[in-house]
Amino acid sequence: MKIALEARNLVKQYPGVLAVSDVSFAVREGICFGLLGPNGAGKTTTVEIMEGVTPATSGAVWYYGSPAGKRFREEAGIQFQSTALQDYITVGETLEMFRSLYDRKADLGHVIEQCSLGDLLNRDNRKLSGGQRQRLLLAVALVNRPRLIFLDEPTTGLDPQARRNFWELVKRILGEGTTVILTTHYMEEAEILCDEIAIMDSGKIMIQGAPKDLLHKHYKNVIIELPLDDFSGDLSRHQHRILQTQHVIEIETNDVNESLRELASSATGLNRMKIRQPNLEDLFLDLTGHSLRA
Repeated sequence: MKIALEARNLVKQYPGVLAVSDVSFAVREGICFGLLGPNGAGKTTTVEIMEGVTPATSGAVWYYGSPAGKRFREEAGIQFQSTALQDYITVGETLEMFRSLYDRKADLGHVIEQCSLGDLLNRDNRKLSGGQRQRLLLAVALVNRPRLIFLDEPTTGLDPQARRNFWELVKRILGEGTTVILTTHYMEEAEILCDEIAIMDSGKIMIQGAPKDLLHKHYKNVIIELPLDDFSGDLSRHQHRILQTQHVIEIETNDVNESLRELASSATGLNRMKIRQPNLEDLFLDLTGHSLRA
């Protein structure tokens, strides 16, 4: 499979702050690549360098085997985290306006169908809901028929149903062969959409690979979750690895029966107990010590 976009030894130095430190990775054509990290990890700066919005202190971005230049700008689409739309014009007029800025143009009818905007074409931009606005911004990023599209935290602030609807739109785009680079704060989103992820912290790539492969490599155990209210014992007495949050304790174990025997003597009840496989949130916490939403 071809490499669509590649970061080569990217560095971004601000006065007193090294935001991006020798970051390198490659994004294969046609996949969804997720860049994850807490606030301040350097992921937004890295993406902005790759988009051509922010210049790198050193390093380079390559697009299909050549330095990213005019061809990349013509063939890339970007949905920024925050974008201002023109007031007092309609959804249809917005799409026509942005499409007119490009020599490379998508079939507008297809974009409208892709993003489920057919019933909104005559609606004023000011009267769109959060989910409708995000669908329009996605459509704006598609009007130049991009081979590659950046989605920067596209579902932040959306309600759960609107978020799931947006995921379906992204799946449609992937199904047509478009390469997607996604930044997100939602682990479920990354697990559902991403073929490959890279986790950043302190300006560096800490780990990269397919989510299932990374989890299989790093975890052989399962996790028992129990509400803290249902636990009355001394956590330090237990032999297994335990993580305590404000409301829940999590016990990582390779012997569920033994762990349950230990819990039985110190738990007031096990009715609300859950046993689950480790997920990306667990991996992220183990690697960085931060909550992804920190």
